[in-house]
Amino acid sequence: MLGVTGSIAAFRAADVTSALRKEGIDVRVVMSAYAKRFIGELTFSTLSGRPVITDANVGDFADRPEHLALGDVADLFVVAPATANILAKMAHGLADDIVSTTYISVTCPVMVAPAMNTRMYDHVTVRENVATLRARGVTVIEPDDGFLACGDYGKGRLAATDTILAAIRNAL
Repeated sequence: MLGVTGSIAAFRAADVTSALRKEGIDVRVVMSAYAKRFIGELTFSTLSGRPVITDANVGDFADRPEHLALGDVADLFVVAPATANILAKMAHGLADDIVSTTYISVTCPVMVAPAMNTRMYDHVTVRENVATLRARGVTVIEPDDGFLACGDYGKGRLAATDTILAAIRNAL
């Protein structure tokens, strides 16, 4: 299962979805409302071959809420890109959207691939949230160094697709 959150890097989650499906991996996508501001549901439903679950359509595709139904069958939950917001929600047990609600309902391994501005990633609060998630067994796929969409340079770019895919293959 892939959770997509509101980052300019959300378009790269489409590459991850496509590559996984080409490898024969069944990908289910849950998407935050903010992610939909960067990339459309149609992209992910086309690439995954499955309906995308959002806050707007939760309950439309299963006989029980999707965050529970998908949690029953998920082998791995990957949040990529993982914004500072979703990392905070995950670290503190907040469940106010489909991605955070899905996180607290799964029993499978969880991975996050942070993506944000360098100053945000280096902020003590974000670093503490990442440390909390690691302490709980969440695998963190470290962001890359490089030019960021905002024009800054530093650590915060979503890890390369190949890096994310390798982590997923390793976990599966």
